[in-house]
Amino acid sequence: MSPVGTSVVEVKATDADDPTYGNSARVVYSILEGQPYFSVEPKTGIVRTALPNMDREARDQYLLVIQAKDMVGQMGGLSGTTSVTVTLTDVNDNPPRFSRKSYQFAVPESLPVASVVAKIKALDSDIGPNAEMDYRIIEGDGLGVFRVTTDKDTQEGVITLQKNLDFETKSSYTLKIEASNRNIDPRFLSQGPFSDTAMVRLTVENVDEPPVFSSPLSKMVVSEAAKVGTMIGTVSAMDPDTTNSPIRYSIDRNTDLERFFNIESTTGVISTAKPLDREANAVHNITILAIESMDPSQVGKGVALITVMDINDNAPVFAIEYETFLCESVGPGQVIETISAVDKDEPPSGHRFFFSLTAETAGNMNFTLRDNKDNTASVLTKRSGFQRRDQSMYRLPVLIVDSGTPALSSTNTLSIRVCDCDPDGTPQSCGTEAFMLSAGLSTGALIAILACIITLLVLVLLIVTMRRRKKEPLILDEDRDVRENIVRYDDEGGGEEDTEAFDMVALRNLNVVRDSKARRDVTPEVPTLYCSRPPPYKITPDNGIFREFIWDRLKDADVDPSAPPYDSLQTYAFEGSGSVAESLSSLDSLSTDSEQNYDYLSDWGPRFRKLADLYGHGDSSNIFSS
Repeated sequence: MSPVGTSVVEVKATDADDPTYGNSARVVYSILEGQPYFSVEPKTGIVRTALPNMDREARDQYLLVIQAKDMVGQMGGLSGTTSVTVTLTDVNDNPPRFSRKSYQFAVPESLPVASVVAKIKALDSDIGPNAEMDYRIIEGDGLGVFRVTTDKDTQEGVITLQKNLDFETKSSYTLKIEASNRNIDPRFLSQGPFSDTAMVRLTVENVDEPPVFSSPLSKMVVSEAAKVGTMIGTVSAMDPDTTNSPIRYSIDRNTDLERFFNIESTTGVISTAKPLDREANAVHNITILAIESMDPSQVGKGVALITVMDINDNAPVFAIEYETFLCESVGPGQVIETISAVDKDEPPSGHRFFFSLTAETAGNMNFTLRDNKDNTASVLTKRSGFQRRDQSMYRLPVLIVDSGTPALSSTNTLSIRVCDCDPDGTPQSCGTEAFMLSAGLSTGALIAILACIITLLVLVLLIVTMRRRKKEPLILDEDRDVRENIVRYDDEGGGEEDTEAFDMVALRNLNVVRDSKARRDVTPEVPTLYCSRPPPYKITPDNGIFREFIWDRLKDADVDPSAPPYDSLQTYAFEGSGSVAESLSSLDSLSTDSEQNYDYLSDWGPRFRKLADLYGHGDSSNIFSS
């Protein structure tokens, strides 16, 4: 839309010829392509518009070819060309226009508020900011029920719901919507208004709706003393549809787990089903269900808030468990405790308690009670000279009466302990229990500690008993297979000084007493030795007597049922008999006439005591008896 002669661009051509020589370097410009839209000045090369009202929406780009020719454009001159691309930029010279003058949409009456109802769009040939527009409702009966906004991305008019729809109340709405450019160019106002309007008709569709309560929240009040079956209140619901289906009522038992209430299914009357206790539950919040008889899937919900009114059905009691101490040095008229009371009831005017002693204890000579008129009372002594040895505990019955209608009362016992106190009046000792309290341990704690100690002692006794339990005897039963039992003896000898476990003399004597088999795990008794040595084995050459002796012992071990089932190494210190060199044993030296004196062996210590007994003075009978 630029006017004729608007400068577009200036082109410039150069010529290498000498500009001072004739017309060789004098250049003129002309346009070869791009007419009649553009022109070029011959001498300056400025490209200008040649037509008015160029429309970008009709054509937005032009390709021009510009020629430069020397010799002032005469015949024989040389020329060069260049191309110029011209793009038209947009201006807001086109108003928005709806493609249709009326639109019609259907809307279900159950559509939630803020939902999108429909979308409409006005077309604008311009682009960018020149095509931006605003939508608004200027007329119609849907003002306040619907609203229209602009989608920034698509420039559509979005119609949304502002209020709930009801087919039975109004079944259609008509809206007149205007779309107008947001950025208007004043140069083009003469071309007409930059806006357009369209009619939108919205038809409400009927939907089968659930019943609706006349009041979503029903508040009711019932007395705590109400009898079972007492009517509390009524709820009401109706079918909003034209069918007007009958309604049946019920209680959502998830909100009334203990079934305190019932509801009449046809009338909606709520009544008590159990005795109520305000102290247990002062407010009941129950959900009432309204169900269409013709379509049970349609269920409406309402809330009944039932408040239980209090009655005076609880007597006042001590506020806490009082633990009162009385010093032996206390004087008459001294306050030893201040008591108060509590009541589970909540009278409208607040609590008022009255304190007094019971009729049986009103004339006692020890204590008196003074009502402080502020829901507290003071306990005072009547005399002095309280002694623990005379009486360590006093029990004082206190009567508490409330101000309810009817008034309720209760008798509470105050326990008073006589204690030995320090000069500041702090109790020091109040008998056994007070001693435990001063030590910081209660009776329950001491019992628990004692139980733990007893448990530990029992465990220790069990462990000792298990360790002292006798082992099974090593003698194998005849019915048991010895190959399946391994008996291990971790028995270590005592060395050279151990002469009591066994006697090596028995192995040196061939005349061994062969008695019944003995247990291997018991220290065998030393067999009886004889002074005489009759040869029980026949003397054979090549040391045959040793083989005969060993084979004889081996047979005894093979047939012995109590022998251990493993290989063992047995050493026999047997010299044999009948040697040509005769015996080398020093035992025979006792019978010779040797003059050697071995009494000095007794002075060598305990290691040589055995030798001293063998080689010292004495007869052979002493040797064998030892």
